[in-house]
Amino acid sequence: MTPKGVTQSPFHYAEHPDHPGWMEWTLRDEIRFNAFLGPILVRADEGIARVRMVPDRQHSNVRDQVHGGALLGFIDCALFAAARGLGVLQAGGAVTVDLASQFIAGGTLGEPLEARIELLRETGRLLFLRGLVVQDSTPVIASFTATLRKSHAPGAPA
Repeated sequence: MTPKGVTQSPFHYAEHPDHPGWMEWTLRDEIRFNAFLGPILVRADEGIARVRMVPDRQHSNVRDQVHGGALLGFIDCALFAAARGLGVLQAGGAVTVDLASQFIAGGTLGEPLEARIELLRETGRLLFLRGLVVQDSTPVIASFTATLRKSHAPGAPA
């Protein structure tokens, strides 16, 4: 139970019991968009955040590969999970300003997708990131760059 006046984070972020060294990052509200991706695992090593999900049929296109929209949704959510894993952002503390992606190969269903994301620069209000989406069977599924704008707390000066 959350004490009165304290807002519970919309995300669950804790070590995953079945994956030592990995944090589980899930949305508590299962009706929101992020929940469509399923459980997301996060690990930060030497300035690179690794964010994983396992795509299944609901993430597929008619070619039985990962749908481009599902892949973009994963990339967008992975940016926030990565920023959290790298310690530069708390839950709900930013918005996506831009996201440019290049689809390079089709993603395989049932095999973990991993976004490898690095923070290029952090300013007072912005995070500049870039990364690759990979799978074991395909070295590069997509590449991307993005900018996140850090939010301010309600009632705090912008």
